[in-house]
Amino acid sequence: MSVVIETTHVLERVDLELRSGQAMGLVGANGSGKTTVLQVLATLRRPRTGSGEVLGADLSRSVAAQVRRQICLVGHQPALYPQLSLRENLRFVAALLGRGDAVVESALETVGLLRAADRRADRCSQGMRRRADLARVLIGEPRLLLLDEADSGLDPAARELVDHLVASVRGRGGAAVVVSHDRERLGGLVDNVVEVRDGRLVRQVSS
Repeated sequence: MSVVIETTHVLERVDLELRSGQAMGLVGANGSGKTTVLQVLATLRRPRTGSGEVLGADLSRSVAAQVRRQICLVGHQPALYPQLSLRENLRFVAALLGRGDAVVESALETVGLLRAADRRADRCSQGMRRRADLARVLIGEPRLLLLDEADSGLDPAARELVDHLVASVRGRGGAAVVVSHDRERLGGLVDNVVEVRDGRLVRQVSS
């Protein structure tokens, strides 16, 4: 699996390659373009110029959306319907992916939310909503995992879930891109760290 992005405007002269089993860290200041890189990889934004491929699909064409179910993006805000319970949110995701309720219960237990599963999402703490978002990754078993400051709102013990998810995706032959402001946090989690500055890749160093 390879991912190559070359875009302009918000991102300029960005050239990345990510292969099966690899994990890459992205660091940089706010507004540097890290989140936009993830959105392009997630097929949510198309590059206006240049070329790109994700999971074998051309990013510049609508066909790229066909691989979206194999990609999981955990963004700044948890992807939950506030009026639904945590369990209902995850069952909705599972149904879209053709997976059963047993997978949902297993995911809830893994992230430590089984006892709170019937609580509405809008009545949960930020940390609980973040754990539910990580449960979504467990249900989806993506080939490409994109984490945008996934540690935000998590207690130190729960951060081990992030490490577990990245390792699980890599173990299945998938790949991961992890955005973090904390370069030390990426140590041991990814193979290399890329710095993005003002929309450009300015250096790539070993983690």
